[in-house]
Amino acid sequence: MPRASRAASGLPPQSQRAIVRLGRDLAVARRRRKLPQRLMAERMLVSVQTLQRLEAGDPTVGLAVLASALHVLGMTERLAGLVAPDSDRAGISEDLSRLPKTTHAASDDELDF
Repeated sequence: MPRASRAASGLPPQSQRAIVRLGRDLAVARRRRKLPQRLMAERMLVSVQTLQRLEAGDPTVGLAVLASALHVLGMTERLAGLVAPDSDRAGISEDLSRLPKTTHAASDDELDF
């Protein structure tokens, strides 16, 4: 039985729904590849029960299990891109808000050729 976790039990509803959807999407990807759970779990080096928990959206399943599933499915790059800086709209917006409102042209003294 998985350990209770304050982080898992305190997840906001939208995060819980996203994890359940992730599990369902992993199950669809596995079935599209015609991989039985037993074979997928074997390739992931986990038990069938762990794979079933992952596919059911159990938030206590470890990140390594998710990474292993993505590897078996040939989707490792998706994990690497989850919070890539170039796709972080909120972070980019914060950076842009910190830019100076005005700039000045370099004076002749600053041009040191």
